[in-house]
Amino acid sequence: MQELTSSPLFLAALLFGVLGGISIITAILALFQLKLLRSIFRTLIGLALLSLGFLAGTISLGMIGYRALTREVVAAHIVVQPTGPQRFTATIRYPDGRETKYEMAGDEIYVDAHVLKWHPWANTIGLHTAYELDRVAGRYHDVKDERSAPRTVHALARDKPVDLYALRRRHPFLAPVLDAEYGSATFVPVTRPAQFELRVSTTGLLIRDVKKPDGAAVR
Repeated sequence: MQELTSSPLFLAALLFGVLGGISIITAILALFQLKLLRSIFRTLIGLALLSLGFLAGTISLGMIGYRALTREVVAAHIVVQPTGPQRFTATIRYPDGRETKYEMAGDEIYVDAHVLKWHPWANTIGLHTAYELDRVAGRYHDVKDERSAPRTVHALARDKPVDLYALRRRHPFLAPVLDAEYGSATFVPVTRPAQFELRVSTTGLLIRDVKKPDGAAVR
């Protein structure tokens, strides 16, 4: 909730909503006073303000769960541990301290994300390229295994009141502010116990192996 209420767009949505509501009320009062032109004008202004408020509110709700991206950042640390042939565990640690562990099947670990890229003018109101990790899965080297072997896929994205990524694909009204929305994915073989950094930049995801000093154990 704090993430939402601290958003400049949420505050803008409230402001536009209040101003739009006031304009509609004054339009109704003008209609009772038989001032038709004034009523129509204020109604149009009120509807325009309410529309802006709705747009700002939709975007602010949709941005819940996304993280602003202005440079290459570490999205998560991943620790993998083979447990058998084409089996391994993956522990994902997030920058905010959350940690999740998954049992995976496959030869590689695969992670993908949603990326939202805003038009440059939208940066002035605090909207920067943002990302949200979407899923982690086990991936096989061989296509035949991909078709017939057990598949393991786990969701990484958190539930949100508005799915802005899906909304942009269905409706064009976000086009003036949202330049592009796309998916990015990366994968790496799991052949030994290892720790990786999952990094994200404005060009997409990548996984880097974190080299441990000799004798150090991967936890």
